[in-house]
Amino acid sequence: MLEFLWIVTTGVASVGGYITVKRFVRDRLRFVDGVHKRHIPALAGIAATAIAVPVAILPIVNVGTALLFGIGVGTGVAAGRRDLKRLPGA
Repeated sequence: MLEFLWIVTTGVASVGGYITVKRFVRDRLRFVDGVHKRHIPALAGIAATAIAVPVAILPIVNVGTALLFGIGVGTGVAAGRRDLKRLPGA
């Protein structure tokens, strides 16, 4: 039962981080020049992982969940940036 909760938590964290950050970058950070730099997705992923690691003391969250959350956030930033380039008037 605990393994199933871990899989669900990991999936929700990684997909939720990706979707939320992609939408945030596309809608809110549209006019911020810093989001277009190459290292920003990696930096955002590392920061999200560093923030999520202390939550790993919970029984259904571990370091793997925090790592996948960081990867989801980093790829979400990259995808949001790519969407910004496709918008008309960009």
